[in-house]
Amino acid sequence: MKADIRPCGDHAFMIPLTPPLDGFSDFISAWIVQGRPSFLVDVGPASTTGQLLTALDTLGIARLDYILLTHIHLDHAGAIGQVSARFPQARIVCHENGIPHLVDPTQLWEGTRRILGAVADAYGPLDPVPPERFVPAQDFAADGIAALITPGHSPHHVSYVTPACLFAGEACGVWYRFAGGREYMRPATPPRFFMNAALASIDALIACAPTRMGVGHFGMIEDGAALLTRHRAQLVFWDKWMRDRIGGPTGDAAVQRCMEGLLAEDPLLSALDQFPPPAQKREKYFLGNSINGFLGWVSAQKS
Repeated sequence: MKADIRPCGDHAFMIPLTPPLDGFSDFISAWIVQGRPSFLVDVGPASTTGQLLTALDTLGIARLDYILLTHIHLDHAGAIGQVSARFPQARIVCHENGIPHLVDPTQLWEGTRRILGAVADAYGPLDPVPPERFVPAQDFAADGIAALITPGHSPHHVSYVTPACLFAGEACGVWYRFAGGREYMRPATPPRFFMNAALASIDALIACAPTRMGVGHFGMIEDGAALLTRHRAQLVFWDKWMRDRIGGPTGDAAVQRCMEGLLAEDPLLSALDQFPPPAQKREKYFLGNSINGFLGWVSAQKS
């Protein structure tokens, strides 16, 4: 197995991880920063553990000081059992509310399978991790790394300010920049979504004045504050658009109306056609999830 390793500045590398799903290449990533400290940001799904460990072996990574988890969704934390066993000295930093679900992943696995079905099966189940391996992210700051609690995409989402860059996970949504400069950005707002928490998190990240920023889906950007500002405006646009056009109803028909309308009117979605067809299918699937979460928020505000 040849490792896919992409340099992202001094001693920092992005490791793309591809589960056995059509259209999921260049979608999931982990990040490794070598030096003092040496740390990994996210670990990807269980099914891509071999890809990640091969990349770390290729880079000569024999020791990790920290494994930093942005959140516990399977595409970001599913391999934590296998990877943490390979690096027994690494301290695992995670939101305190996520830790119990990684110590005993039964509920997390069953809930993810109910929501994602075949996608969850392709990600694979989690192995449990001993509780003593974890450090709560709340108030974590060590070796130049500071955790910033950033709920929105999930209530247990954490971003990390590090000497290498700001690792924002999915607090900044899903972002791609294509050859020629066209940009695609999609909110990552699955149920249950809370708009006020998401905006507060984005504002906190903007206040860090990030230049270089790692985006979980997908890549490194050199103008992180500008991207966050555009994403904030996109969330506000979606909120107003749904209130004006849809109102309170939710369900499949409302999701479909929103998808058609937003694809036509949100300029940050207009580059969807730049993806190959399998990746377009993936994006439409997750776009529906994001719209569903947003509709739940809008409906709750009207009730």
